[in-house]
Amino acid sequence: MLLFNSRITTHFDYILIMLIMPIIFMSSYLLSETSQTLLMRQLSYVFLGVFIFLFVFFIPFRYLYKSIVVFYVACILLLLAVEFIGTTKLGAQRWINIGGFSLQPSEPAKIAVVLFLAHYITQNPPPREGYGWFEFLKISFFILLPFILILIEPDLGSATIVLAMGYGVLFIVGVHKKIWITCIVLGLLFSPIAFKFVLKPYQVDRIMKLVTGDTSTQVQQSLIAVGSGGLTGKSHEEATQANLKFLPVATSDFIFAHFVERFGFIGACCLIILYMFIVLHLLSFCFLDSQDYFLKVIASCLAMLFFVYMSVNIAMTIELAPVVGIPLPLFSYGGSSFITFVVLIAMFENATTFRFSFTNFTEGTTPFSKLKHLPKFK
Repeated sequence: MLLFNSRITTHFDYILIMLIMPIIFMSSYLLSETSQTLLMRQLSYVFLGVFIFLFVFFIPFRYLYKSIVVFYVACILLLLAVEFIGTTKLGAQRWINIGGFSLQPSEPAKIAVVLFLAHYITQNPPPREGYGWFEFLKISFFILLPFILILIEPDLGSATIVLAMGYGVLFIVGVHKKIWITCIVLGLLFSPIAFKFVLKPYQVDRIMKLVTGDTSTQVQQSLIAVGSGGLTGKSHEEATQANLKFLPVATSDFIFAHFVERFGFIGACCLIILYMFIVLHLLSFCFLDSQDYFLKVIASCLAMLFFVYMSVNIAMTIELAPVVGIPLPLFSYGGSSFITFVVLIAMFENATTFRFSFTNFTEGTTPFSKLKHLPKFK
């Protein structure tokens, strides 16, 4: 028990927790100025997240390959079920009602993809020159399947995140450069076809408005809020865009514009720098042990999620990307995205804290050979 406790206190990554706490505190502060009801709901998500974190943290993920496969298949079935029994909100059929709860299957699907990739790559590590076509196509199938099912809901934002996360991991883990060149060429050739036949009319309309400069009312109000913040921001009483409800969804999708109106250009830079510290800190774990692919995949997936969520959300509020339903991670109001990030952070902490308690799943490979004196679980 003493050895177990010492491993937690020694290898637990406190820096990540210290980096995300200011984001949660600032989010709560903005919500307190906007709505006490929303603040109390968000705080309930935070307290729920603490218990979920503690539960997930102690799950022995490295031993649960079969269970993770079942979890992945279950998420795929839920995504399929959306097409038949899903409920429609805001013009999109993305939710399933289970009892008194509403579940968005794309959120657990992201977790399932991360865990599945972590186990598959751990059991099938890439050769020195990177994965070849056979393994690349096999892994691509498990990435593209949930991507396509989420895309047809339609949910372009979540589908793009799954795609970026999956192939971002493959880029970090290692794929032969000829494959990337081929994929880039095919992607450029396929883009016009996807634009014409895959995207929904409203998605095409958003892209065309971005290209032509025909800004939507939502983005116009967001730009006004960002510009009115100036260098140091405005007081709560003077932040008229959010207070007078000109800024749409100021607590979720456009909360960055609300934040900039209150804290200005300096505050925006500090927030972006904080997110970049999180991304770089997570990526540093990809080089902690070159043979621990389980930790490498989870760390890179989480870093990719933080980066894509942050960059796309900020870009759409300042008219650099089409408007999609992607929240600012751990900052926007809402429970689904917040709990998803909590689970992924707990999985990362589990992978790094208990990394010396496990042997690699690849036969004959013991990435922690320097610690042979520690007891190994069987």
